[in-house]
Amino acid sequence: MVTMPRGRKVEPWRRAGVDLRWRTLDEDETWNRRTRAGRTVTDCSRDLPFDGALTVADSALRRGNVSRRLLADLAEEVPRSGRSAALRVAEHASGKAANPFESVLRAISLEVPGLLFEPQVPIDEGGIRVRPDLVDESRRIVLEADSFEFHGRRSALTRDCERYNALALRGWLVLRFSWEHVMHEPAYVRSCLEQAAMWRPRRRTQTPVRVRRSA
Repeated sequence: MVTMPRGRKVEPWRRAGVDLRWRTLDEDETWNRRTRAGRTVTDCSRDLPFDGALTVADSALRRGNVSRRLLADLAEEVPRSGRSAALRVAEHASGKAANPFESVLRAISLEVPGLLFEPQVPIDEGGIRVRPDLVDESRRIVLEADSFEFHGRRSALTRDCERYNALALRGWLVLRFSWEHVMHEPAYVRSCLEQAAMWRPRRRTQTPVRVRRSA
C-alpha cells in the first residue's frame, strides 16, 4: 500500500501490483522522516486489517521510527471514519514484539475477550529464567510462535522441550503455534485461546516474585 498526495498522477505501469491511496499530505508529512513514518502507520491502521496494521506499528516502534505518543496523537487526528481503528492500533502497538509472526499472533489473541498478552516478558521463577514470546501474567498462559527456522535443529528442540516442561511444572499453560497456524488457520488459533480463557480464569492474587520485568 502506497499513499500519494491528492492530485498526483501515477502512470498505469507504475500501479501494477501496488495498492495506491490518495490523501491530503502536508509538507511535514512528506519530508520529515519521523512524521512520515507516523503517517504511514496511521494510514495502514485505517486501511489494513487489524493484524497487518499492528504488525506495521510494532515494526515502526521496534526500529525507533515512531513513539507511542506520536501514534496516539496522530490517531486522534484521523477523521471519524477511521479513527477507532487507528486508536486501537496505537493502544496495542508495542516495540517489544520480536517479529511480524509474533505480532499477528498477538493480534489474534486480542480478539478473545479477557485475554491480555504482552510480548517478551521475562519470567524468573523457581530457578528458571525464560523470555516467552507472549505472556498473560494473570492467567499464567504462555504463547510461543514457533518458527522452524529457529527450532529445526535437534539441539533447539531439546532446549525448547526443557523450557516448556519447566514452565508447565510451575503451573504455566504453554500453547505453541506454527507459522501455518497463525497465518493460515487463525480460526484454529482463536479457538485454542478461547478454550484457554475459559479454563484458566484470572488470578485475584499474585504469586510474589513471579515475573521479572526489565527496566
